[in-house]
Amino acid sequence: MRRFLEWSALHGAALLAGSIFAGLFLPPLAALFRDVITPVVFILMVLVLLRVDPVQVIAYLRRPLLVAALLVWLLIATPLLVWALLVALGIQGPLANGLVIVATGCAATSSPAFARMVGLDGEIAFVVAVLSILLIPLTAPPLALGLLGIDLAISMTGLMLRLGLVVLLPLLISMVIRRVVAPARLDHWGRAVDGAVVLMVVFYGFGVMDGVLAQLLREPGFILTGVAMAFGGMLAMNAVTALAFTAFGQKLALSAGLLAGNRNMALYLAVLPANTDPGILLFCVLCQFPLFLSPFLLKPLYERIRSW
Repeated sequence: MRRFLEWSALHGAALLAGSIFAGLFLPPLAALFRDVITPVVFILMVLVLLRVDPVQVIAYLRRPLLVAALLVWLLIATPLLVWALLVALGIQGPLANGLVIVATGCAATSSPAFARMVGLDGEIAFVVAVLSILLIPLTAPPLALGLLGIDLAISMTGLMLRLGLVVLLPLLISMVIRRVVAPARLDHWGRAVDGAVVLMVVFYGFGVMDGVLAQLLREPGFILTGVAMAFGGMLAMNAVTALAFTAFGQKLALSAGLLAGNRNMALYLAVLPANTDPGILLFCVLCQFPLFLSPFLLKPLYERIRSW
């Protein structure tokens, strides 16, 4: 089992890309995992936070003002900019609202690993990704439901409580495990835990695609528009953020862009009620395509930029 988990960690990028297409083109597989999305996301958060040493996070805070600026940009400025741009362009509807919701999301948990893979600042990516996950219950609901007024069929307090439960309870469980299990043993199994994270994301990729193929065949224009907006939105947030932080150096600017362009939609799909606008939920699903495929698509681009 341990060797299999370590193999999964080694081949994580390929497994993630494959899972999203397997879930899309094998509807029975997607249906099988549809009802376990919330528990899978919960277990995923426990495993991810188990690999995060709070002491290490604090030690990494050597540039607190920069980290604070990145968090404010990521969690507050970006969604406001996306919302303002969509309003200025007159783009409305569930897909537009979904893009704003995506912009309120925390950085994807895979961001630090991806940053290291392409030679960017894994340290900053690690700190900002972890802190954005912990802050998301406080920032996203007031923005999405209060300031921007997007109807998610849930109260602000309800959304904050649900997000808090999915984030803080796994944090508590991971801290308890760290107190019970010896650090040397955790380090020994670290690569296997990474593999378990990959498998949880694979299961999530299966389940989240349930019904998408049928809708693609029924409304191809709507689905393809949503996929285009998902890729366009992610790339735009990446590029604008990189430009905004250019003064801090190319490596850090590209790392900031990576964080902004890779958002964690799993938390929203786990906590949003079933009666949320189907278009918003669908857009969150379609955003998995740029997220799962970005390690393949952007690695050559980052390498070329860094060689200039």
